[in-house]
Amino acid sequence: MTNTLLSRAVSGAADPPLLPLPDRVSGILSQLGSPPRLAAHLRAVHDVAHQLVGWLEQHCPALIFDREAVLFGAATHDVGKTVHLGELSGPGSAHEEAGRTLLLGHGISPDLARFAATHASWADARVGPEDLLVSLADKIWKNKRVPDLEDLVVARLTEASGRPEWEEFIALDEVLAHIGDGADRRLAFQASFPICS
Repeated sequence: MTNTLLSRAVSGAADPPLLPLPDRVSGILSQLGSPPRLAAHLRAVHDVAHQLVGWLEQHCPALIFDREAVLFGAATHDVGKTVHLGELSGPGSAHEEAGRTLLLGHGISPDLARFAATHASWADARVGPEDLLVSLADKIWKNKRVPDLEDLVVARLTEASGRPEWEEFIALDEVLAHIGDGADRRLAFQASFPICS
């Protein structure tokens, strides 16, 4: 990567410590001239997704989901904001379809590119556990709790584990509260990077 700020956002030292973005994602962001702040955001959400899938694999091994798809989806979900810069600091959904299109144009399979378009559509009955997890990571990285989304995740956990809903609710609430505790530091990390490249 030629842009030093983008390189730092993608894989440099971070407080809190964050996993670097996958090389494939780093390459796409570099080719697109991604704003460093976007890369920092994607890195934070990707790291949170790692924490979520690690917890799920331990807590509910019966829940079948594609771990790598969740991690890729979390690392690329807002890539459309490279062309809709105003949505980096304000509301908007134009980046969703734009992101899917950008990823497809970079040779990413439709199954993986979909997360750019679905990460805000978690209420759609057709979404799978992967989509719910990407959406959840995109909320909890900044400690935003969305009861309707969390209820959908609890329902999937209950169905897979056979445990009572209240038990799954408590377990999910505990892990989300723990992950949410790091939100201020993740937000500060993201804010330390400029919106323009």
